[in-house]
Amino acid sequence: MNAAFQDAAPGVHPGQPDHPWDAAAAGWSTHAPLIRAWLAEATVQMLNAAHITLGAHVLDVAAGAGDQTLDIAERVGPLGHVLATDISAAILVAARSHFVRAGFVNVEVMVADAQQLDVSGRRFDAAVCRLGLMFCHDPSQAMQAIGAALKSGGRFSGLVFAGPEHNPCLALQLNVARRHAGLPAATVQAFCSPGTLMSLGQSAMVSTLLVNAGFVDVQVQRIDAPFAAATVHDYVEFLKQSASPVIEILKRLPAPLQCSAWDDMEHQLAIYDTPTKWLGPKALLLFSGQWPGG
Repeated sequence: MNAAFQDAAPGVHPGQPDHPWDAAAAGWSTHAPLIRAWLAEATVQMLNAAHITLGAHVLDVAAGAGDQTLDIAERVGPLGHVLATDISAAILVAARSHFVRAGFVNVEVMVADAQQLDVSGRRFDAAVCRLGLMFCHDPSQAMQAIGAALKSGGRFSGLVFAGPEHNPCLALQLNVARRHAGLPAATVQAFCSPGTLMSLGQSAMVSTLLVNAGFVDVQVQRIDAPFAAATVHDYVEFLKQSASPVIEILKRLPAPLQCSAWDDMEHQLAIYDTPTKWLGPKALLLFSGQWPGG
């Protein structure tokens, strides 16, 4: 059983990193069970907010390794269809392997920047974007493109990280990396600069972007999504392979200095140890809106 694979970005070849997220592709695939457990409840809420039902055609934007795509494919059933897009060709190769192993033949993947979606006039019943929209330097452009791909009355929902005031764990790991890279500690404004991890961390901003893009019945709420790992070491091992923003900060350092940074990060993050596991506080914004009509 095969899922269709389209390379919508000429010159991008899976396995040859051409985009920063390509380097994190293997990590996202390897740690898929850990990520799935972390985001399980939030993903259910996202799919419910998009009103994804049996037989629906769904657009999954910035799908990554496709964990949530599997849930969508199961929901829509054999008569439904899912198009999973991502800017990284390598990460979609990993995603496709998950779809094939799961036996889904109703999933298609396509390399595409969320801000430059071209779905050739397709009309989807629903669209989702889990932890991807905040990396867009122009999220309004991505939202407009997603809206244009929806049928009248179609719904769009997604998840982004809440602001640094609600994500001390994220702020800590980023600032440890910045210090070791010789960069100043990030201010709240820097943490929320366009295209960064917490750039869409304010509910009012997300709501305004959705309304300005043309969506109606807009809803935004903050939800807690703590990240559980057996130990802080396990969490940092996950970051080493999967956390592209941190990897990008540290990649220019010599290997010994990178090791020192990761060791320091592990030491600092140990403040979230509990008697039974490591539990890092994280918070997300769940948003949804409807494309007019229908």
